[in-house]
Amino acid sequence: MQAQTGLVAAADCTPMARKQQNPPLLPLCRYPAPCAKTVDKAVRQARDTIIPAFHCAYNNTNPCGEHHGPPMKKLLSVLAGNALTTPPVWLMRQAGRYLPEYKATRKEAGSFLDLCYTPELAEEVTLQPIRRYGFDAAILFADILLVPHGMGMRLEFVEGTGPVMRWPEGGERDLTALKPMDELDDTVGPVYQTVARLSRSLPAETTLIGFAGAPWTVATYMAAGRGTPDQAPARRWILEDPEGFDALIARIATATIHYLSRQVDAGAEVVMLFDSWAGSLTPPQVERYVIAPAATIIEALREKHHNLPIIGFPKGAATMIPLFTAATGANAIALDHHVPLDWAKLAAAGKPLMGNLDPLHMVVGGDTLKQEARRILEVMEGYPHIFNLGHGITPDADPRHVDELLETIRG
Repeated sequence: MQAQTGLVAAADCTPMARKQQNPPLLPLCRYPAPCAKTVDKAVRQARDTIIPAFHCAYNNTNPCGEHHGPPMKKLLSVLAGNALTTPPVWLMRQAGRYLPEYKATRKEAGSFLDLCYTPELAEEVTLQPIRRYGFDAAILFADILLVPHGMGMRLEFVEGTGPVMRWPEGGERDLTALKPMDELDDTVGPVYQTVARLSRSLPAETTLIGFAGAPWTVATYMAAGRGTPDQAPARRWILEDPEGFDALIARIATATIHYLSRQVDAGAEVVMLFDSWAGSLTPPQVERYVIAPAATIIEALREKHHNLPIIGFPKGAATMIPLFTAATGANAIALDHHVPLDWAKLAAAGKPLMGNLDPLHMVVGGDTLKQEARRILEVMEGYPHIFNLGHGITPDADPRHVDELLETIRG
């Protein structure tokens, strides 16, 4: 099969079908366009070639198994394909409003953006859940909307409303009004300083995770100006002006590659790509606006950072996990709490999985929390697994319930 730019529908990869794509697919990705006939082959390659290669790289072993370095951090070990008796654990949004110490630092900062852009304070709130709980990973404290902010979008976080975005002067959907790429770091540069500080201040056994929002999810906020229940403004943009929306996705992808690469340069050991609204798209749209951009970003990052572990999170798009796994090159897949774990193990073809406790358990706690955590541990026993939630911990979670969870996992 000839290499094509972009991704086409998995069910039909004939030359005629490719020519009939309307509009023509944006050249986001240099991977061959996957189809149903080739996905199985790609999955086998991931299982038989890619995972062992990362296993050697992150276990400090050569192909013969000879050890040549210090012991690995637990999370990196799982990302290399190892199944641990006690899985590493961290929680999405673990630095957040459920913690009283976070609220105090947030008040000190004055505004949410000031908190994100003040390296000393962003470092502090990242460290708070590590001090309190000893999680196996710390995820950089930032926000997925810092990238569009750096691109020139006007951004504020309104109490009781959330993020509000406006296009710069020049009108909505006018990409020429956005800043050039070489000015991105004028805004987001403090984030890299935070990463550098954390690389020095975290405990030696704790893995530092950088992150960014995936292009589709970021685009939904740029299209609507705020979060929406069904992402209708972005979906309408796709239908009304697909070429313009393709250009927006490509612009965000380029900025994201730079942003994540700079985080790695500063000391991030793993990066994660959050596509929180992937589930609002149709399967062909998931291929075009979720899978293809993710593949582009991951390929570009690997060209510079060859053994960089990358976690993908196509939230709400469970049926697309086999194709996402085969086509993007992500080392691990994060699962929301609606995904059956037994099915996910088959869909991921042996690649590590992360998740997927319902965040509501952190609000309720008690026996149901412990029972569900034990169930997840039993299902994932013997499989490379990072314990996490199916999405971020919520502000109404009880910090004591995190202690209950960790006691259940670690014994």
